[in-house]
Amino acid sequence: MQKITPGQRHPLHGVSPTRRIEQSAAAQLSPHTLMQRAGLAVARLALAIAPHAQRIWIACGPGNNGGDGLEAAVHLKMWGKQPIVTWLGSPASASEDTSAAYQRLLEADLSVEAAPSGNFDLCIDALLGIGSQLREPQGQMADWICQINASAVPVLAIDCPTGLYADTGQTTALHVKASHTLSLLTLKPGLLTAQGRDAAGSVWLDALGLESGVLTELAPTAYLNPAPTDVARLHASHKGSYGDVAVIGGASGMTGAALLAARAALHAGAGRVFVGLLDDSALTVDVQQPELMFRPVKSLDFSAMTVVCGCGGGQTVRAVLYAILSSSARVVLDADALNEIAFASDLQAALTARAVRQAVTVLTPHPLEAARLLAVTATQVQTDRLAAAQTLARRFACTVVLKGSGSVITSPGQTPVINPTGNGRLATPGTGDVLAGWVGAQLAAGQTAFHAACRAVYWHGALADAWPPGAALTAGRLARGRALQPAPILSVQPLFTI
Repeated sequence: MQKITPGQRHPLHGVSPTRRIEQSAAAQLSPHTLMQRAGLAVARLALAIAPHAQRIWIACGPGNNGGDGLEAAVHLKMWGKQPIVTWLGSPASASEDTSAAYQRLLEADLSVEAAPSGNFDLCIDALLGIGSQLREPQGQMADWICQINASAVPVLAIDCPTGLYADTGQTTALHVKASHTLSLLTLKPGLLTAQGRDAAGSVWLDALGLESGVLTELAPTAYLNPAPTDVARLHASHKGSYGDVAVIGGASGMTGAALLAARAALHAGAGRVFVGLLDDSALTVDVQQPELMFRPVKSLDFSAMTVVCGCGGGQTVRAVLYAILSSSARVVLDADALNEIAFASDLQAALTARAVRQAVTVLTPHPLEAARLLAVTATQVQTDRLAAAQTLARRFACTVVLKGSGSVITSPGQTPVINPTGNGRLATPGTGDVLAGWVGAQLAAGQTAFHAACRAVYWHGALADAWPPGAALTAGRLARGRALQPAPILSVQPLFTI
């Protein structure tokens, strides 16, 4: 068993492949083995997260997730705890594994209560697991979920919090809010993106003793974005060795967005950073960052540099966007550039044509920008973030970073990556401009589009995770953070094992 922490590359499997893995493993093991292992794993983790808990409420559902809870109760009783078991199932309708677990419960001198009673030191959610569908819980299950959420004690969810869809991270309005989730056999993508990160709490994984070969029989749905390694600079190098970045944006009243992207590119290691502001009356020097070189947009040779376009561009960016798409070898498109492309067929054609001539493109939309590009709603994008990002990547033949909790990075033909770093501190103006600048710097230094995006997104979130408590994280500080605090960004935390 291990706690999932940022740094490691883990394969992620959805519900269907997980069930196929489970069926394949069960066919090779003695009857009931997997459920017994699952119950033991749950009981062990319960002791690890609440070692002094005595009264433990285990809310069991009618399926195999409930069977895992019954098995956990047996172990907890053997170890001197007081499990209080409620069960929505019955021996007559249960699976063979769950029926066997119920018999073991009776043999351990435990019984099923009609409803939870008294106070508890720990709650275990064994209601639905990966069987959760996007239907609002009803009746007794809904009542128990409300009691679990109101309990003010640690909550351990088995496999997936009830009401959370394991494939996508969507939740029903009423769902279990776990402090810990033990993912069994495989790590589920829904625990790590959309609403999943808030619902699941700390995520743990137990493969239930399966050999790695069994777990790799099916291709992963996605991977967890690993910590990037820093690239050492050769002594015999110069600023030209790390590429030029041109930031095009900053229409009237919005120059700050372009400056944030430019400063970020500079601090992320770009050799030279040019700023082409779309407001002709704007400043021509950044006194806080004099290394930035301001140039009229028309004077820049887009074919010779990496272009970051759209940050604070407003509708004014439309005038230069076609030229950028048609001539630049490497482009990062953000914010207003994406909005203009969404409503202009000629720009969409120019964007898709870039792949034909092997030009590199990275899109960095938030959910609403992605929705505009796909002609759907933001709610539909959030319904299945992995699918939305993959659709965008295929439609426009480029690398996509779908921002948000558990950002998704993907390219055509590439297994998507979900990023494990970042928190609500990034929900402030300008942090997306900073990310665009960081991606641009990575492209200019020679990274592929997919790896440039993965590296920048990981750093972006990791800096927010490492930021000192109580200190405000503004986009301006974030833009400089790659240079100020490299150690927390690049460190790989050891796995926690029990």
